[in-house]
Amino acid sequence: MRALFISNPQATTTTARSRDVIVRALASDIELDVAQTEYRDHAKEMARKAADEGYELVVSLGGDGTVNEVVNGLLSVPDEAKRPAYAALPGGSANVFIRALGLPSDPIEATGAVLEALRTGSRRTVGLGQIDEPGDGRYFTFCAGFGWDADVVHEVERQRRRGRRASPLLYTSIATQLFLKGGVGRDPSLSVEVPGREPVRDLYFALVTNTTPWTYAGAVAVQPTPRSRFELGLDVLAMTRMNTPVAAGVLRRMLSERGVPPQGRGYLTWHDQSEFTIRSRRPRAFQIDGEYLGHRKRVNFRSIPKALRMVG
Repeated sequence: MRALFISNPQATTTTARSRDVIVRALASDIELDVAQTEYRDHAKEMARKAADEGYELVVSLGGDGTVNEVVNGLLSVPDEAKRPAYAALPGGSANVFIRALGLPSDPIEATGAVLEALRTGSRRTVGLGQIDEPGDGRYFTFCAGFGWDADVVHEVERQRRRGRRASPLLYTSIATQLFLKGGVGRDPSLSVEVPGREPVRDLYFALVTNTTPWTYAGAVAVQPTPRSRFELGLDVLAMTRMNTPVAAGVLRRMLSERGVPPQGRGYLTWHDQSEFTIRSRRPRAFQIDGEYLGHRKRVNFRSIPKALRMVG
C-alpha cells in the first residue's frame, strides 16, 4: 500500500522525536512518503494531490484543524473511487474527531491501532456536516458554532499568533472572560430555520454537532448533544437565555456523564437533522472544527451520510 504521511510541525502535543517514531513504525508496514504542512490549507492541497497521484492512503498527524483540511482535500476529489482512505493520528490539544472515533489520544498508541486496522482490513465510513461555501461547500467533522464558542476560537487564534500555546486552560479562561464581560448574554440575534417548521428566533448561541462529545475538558467529555452520532444527521443546541444561573446549569449537565437532556430550562435542541439554516440579524463569529471562519449572517447546513472512508 502506498501512503502519504502529512504532519503539522506546529501541532501542540507532538515532537520531532515522536514524529520520527511514528514514521518508522508506519514505514515498516507500508510504502510511505512524508510531507509537512507549511501554511494554512496546505494539508488540504496535499490530500487532494495525493488522490491525483494515486495514493491509496493518507495519514495525518496533527490537531482538529489538520484533520479538517485533509478531509476537505480528499472530498474535493469528484471521483469517489480515486479518493484515498484516511487515517488520522492525534497531535493537537483536543483531537476531538479522532477521540470520538474511539482511537487512543496518545499518538504512538493510535499509530499501533491504525497499523492493526491496516493488517486486518478494518474500515468504516462516517457522516459529515457541510456548510455552504463557494464551490461545493465545506465539510466539518464534529462541530460548528455561531456566537460565543466562535468568539472563543477567534480569540484563541489571536493569542496563538502572539505565541501562546493552545490548551484546555486557555480555551476555558477565554470563554469565562467573554461571558463575564456580558456581551454573550445581551445578543439574542440568532434564529434556527428547519424546513417545514416555524423559525425559532431570539437565540443567543447555537452549536451544531456531528457527533458527541463537542469537545473535551482534559479527559472529561463535554456533551451538549449526547444523542449526536456520525451515523445520524446533525444535532443543534441553542440557548434561549444566557444568564449566569442558566449557563452554569447547562455547563454542569454538559460535563456530566449523560450530557444535556433534550429539553430543559434556557435551551432548545434539534436531533438528527438533514438540513437547516442559522441566521443572525447582524454578523456574528462563526467556526467549524475549532477554526474561525469570520463573522457571518447566514449559514446553511447539511448532513452528508457516509461521506468519509476511514481506516480503523
